Amino acid sequence: MKRLRSIVFIVGLTMLLLSLTLITLTLSEEAAAQSELPPNHPDISSLGMSAYNGPALITATVNDLFVPGTQPGDLEHTVAQPSTCVACHAGYNLPPEDVNEIWHAWNGSMMSQSARDPLFWAALDIANADVENGGTFCIRCHAPQAWLEGRGAADGSQISGNDFEGVQCEVCHRLVDPVYAAENPERDLVVLAGISPTVAVTGTAGMIMDPRDERRGPFDLQANWSNNPHLPIGLDWPLVSPYHQEAMICGTCHDITNPLLSWNPVTEQYELNDPDTPSPDLSQGFPVERTYSEWLLSSYNTPQGVYAPQFGGNKDYVSVCQDCHMHDITGAGAAFGGNMVIRDDQPLHDLTGASTWVPQMLPLHPVFSATFTTDRLAALESGMERARYMLQNAASMTALMQDGQLFVTVINESGHKLPTGYAEGRRMWLQVEGYNAAGQLIYQSGAYDPATGILTGYGIDPTLQVYEIKQGLTDDWATQLGLTAGESFHFILNNMIVLDNRIPPRGYDYDAFLAAGAAPYTAGVPDPGRYADGQYWDTTVYNLPPGVAYGRVRLLFQTASLEYIEFLRDNNPNPGDPNNNGQILYDLWQQTGRSTPEVMAEFVFGETAFLPIIIHPNE
Repeated sequence: MKRLRSIVFIVGLTMLLLSLTLITLTLSEEAAAQSELPPNHPDISSLGMSAYNGPALITATVNDLFVPGTQPGDLEHTVAQPSTCVACHAGYNLPPEDVNEIWHAWNGSMMSQSARDPLFWAALDIANADVENGGTFCIRCHAPQAWLEGRGAADGSQISGNDFEGVQCEVCHRLVDPVYAAENPERDLVVLAGISPTVAVTGTAGMIMDPRDERRGPFDLQANWSNNPHLPIGLDWPLVSPYHQEAMICGTCHDITNPLLSWNPVTEQYELNDPDTPSPDLSQGFPVERTYSEWLLSSYNTPQGVYAPQFGGNKDYVSVCQDCHMHDITGAGAAFGGNMVIRDDQPLHDLTGASTWVPQMLPLHPVFSATFTTDRLAALESGMERARYMLQNAASMTALMQDGQLFVTVINESGHKLPTGYAEGRRMWLQVEGYNAAGQLIYQSGAYDPATGILTGYGIDPTLQVYEIKQGLTDDWATQLGLTAGESFHFILNNMIVLDNRIPPRGYDYDAFLAAGAAPYTAGVPDPGRYADGQYWDTTVYNLPPGVAYGRVRLLFQTASLEYIEFLRDNNPNPGDPNNNGQILYDLWQQTGRSTPEVMAEFVFGETAFLPIIIHPNE
């Protein structure tokens, strides 16, 4: 009887705290956000966003964009609001809002902001102007709750409320391994039996989600808790899912293939599939992003992994995505009834990438700023600090001046290409400054003007070393579309890789990367000579003018280039409308430092400045 009373008390207390939390968040949200806005910021209630749902260059149906997995309308239970998780997964550490708490860490991540990202909205408009229904291709990953629950209109007009929480708690914690294994929950067999066709290719938001609110995670809570912490919200014990510690779960949205286009071995180019027909084989579709494949084919995908204590938290060696992007800490994941379980392998739910710029825009956005309470602003600040740390540890660099030449070597310390992810506008480059004995600047490469966002010599200076991927349109395809062939930011139409000189990870093998759609490219064709098998570094040689005595090299990273931001503004299908998403993005870009480049590494060179490359012990 005493145990029953204890359980009833805990349940009642938890529900009371949850109710108070939800009321507080609802009442304070807009007022707190308004108070945090800069002087002269427009009233957040006076502006809106103009979506695009007009004609498109290409006619496409939902069948053309079909990807296997859970489909809209398949869920029996809706996705639970993240705010229902606050009562146990926030406020359990001292001091309050400890940066390691699950709620704080996730709140400051780009995963939680994926449906608010102004860059996403600007690109969405152009995708819809390029391809009818094209926006659904983007919404699946950026606003998965909206898409799964039938609010996935291509223009984003149906996204509302909780949908804006992006890749939220239950989106991940109800995911099911598409390949059943004996150690997986038996419940998975029931879910998989309802999926047809099966998910044969990882990526492109081909997610399988439990239709019922059956939550999963990597730990056996029954081994640590005497009472079910989810009982107050009417749920059974969470299921133990090894899948949540595997890289494949991340590959769901971090390997993206365009389902509209497939490789034609006869014409040797990617071409539009038959109308109103799903892709015959997603593995033959155009590779938009290949972060998961890059990892899959690297030395990180081994039982031991790679020595990288700078990323692994409590681990010295890292292997799967989570080891770096949700590294292990000593701490708790929640508190229930005043009890906590301290673990040495508690995943930090920060999901950190490389974006230090987008979080700066969100509190200034004319619509989304209303959702940024003071605690969320603090979480964004933490997220930006973590992203900056990731960038500063993703590469190492050396520079040697010898016989009038400068040899700069950049070493990829990450588990994928450097840089990786979304291709458009993202770049990394070398900035070199050479000084004479009097301290005068007499040589410069990679100069950047923060007042304009212009990278000097970009696209025209052959000595400028920029690491990036450029996609584009073949001559035949461009003619059909009425667009210019070659480099293009029309990501949903692009059918060729013009350039990809990004540095591969440890374990690189050209043939394997080529088969996965991740090979280096030069002048529109795969380039087996760009990097040798096993190479995870790149050396650039600069011919210095006479008189250079010393200098500095910086490795810089930028999320969005001037060229890309101007493209999104100038090609928005609602020209002249001050509320179009391209114009909103451009204005925010100007207000937030024009996607200020981040310094990833810095090296001073001269007669005594050279240091040898450090080789880690596992190599």
